[in-house]
Amino acid sequence: MSELNWRENKLEKLCSPAIWAEGPVWLPYQQAIVFSDVKGNRMFRWSAEDGVSLFRASSNFANGNALDADGRIVSCEHGRRGISRTDAQGEVTLLVDRVDGKRFNSPNDVVVRSDGTIWFTDPPYGIINDEEGFKSESQVIGCYVYCFNPRTHALSIATSDVQRPNGLAFSPDESLLYVADMSIVDFPTLGRRELRVFPVEENRLGIGRFFAEVAPGIPDGFCIDEQGRIFCSCEDGVIIFNADGQRMGKIPVPERVSNCTFGGENGDELYITATTSLYRLRLGQQ
Repeated sequence: MSELNWRENKLEKLCSPAIWAEGPVWLPYQQAIVFSDVKGNRMFRWSAEDGVSLFRASSNFANGNALDADGRIVSCEHGRRGISRTDAQGEVTLLVDRVDGKRFNSPNDVVVRSDGTIWFTDPPYGIINDEEGFKSESQVIGCYVYCFNPRTHALSIATSDVQRPNGLAFSPDESLLYVADMSIVDFPTLGRRELRVFPVEENRLGIGRFFAEVAPGIPDGFCIDEQGRIFCSCEDGVIIFNADGQRMGKIPVPERVSNCTFGGENGDELYITATTSLYRLRLGQQ
């Protein structure tokens, strides 16, 4: 999308089947969106042809979702505290759920790099109560960003320089990884409500830096277009930043936004999960 026409277009509410809608992922081979209802412990599918339908009745409290190069859905599961993958036949495989023999907290959001590696965040929100998983004690020291190679099963801590990592996305050339830090929720005086950006160094991240503050509310999930523009969730909409971290504007949404992704035949539609609903906004032309 070289140009944005979002101010001229109307936000559409497509469906409202969820308790807490999250993790939208576009399936180009189906022209459909799959998204999680974390608190409802289920997943939904929406397409223009079929409308909304139940994709998975029991999702292990799935949250963030991404697509790999083979068209398989990679999901963060709070219930099993791991990363799973769903193939075209609907078979679900748990890929990884432990680091050094200890269970993750509750993987939250995920991206797949072009080399097939899976990068994900691991805050504690699925284990602090029974609403989004199962209340449990943390087995690891902190909340990290991880890199997992599903071919070799190698797992590494990519960075510990985020207090409460949540959403994440690569820059268009994959040289940078942006990570949301919403630690102000747990640490009101010292926490962050910001996007941080890190240079990518193979399966790890270099020294991070502040990119942009997100308010009102907190940064949750976000996505990045081919020009490096960031579309980030906040309390009352989606904030758009340019590649330099300057705020370009905001798409107002009548519910608290959790995440967003691009989709549509030309990739110029923004699909937004917000509290109970899935929304769509046409952005412009490729």
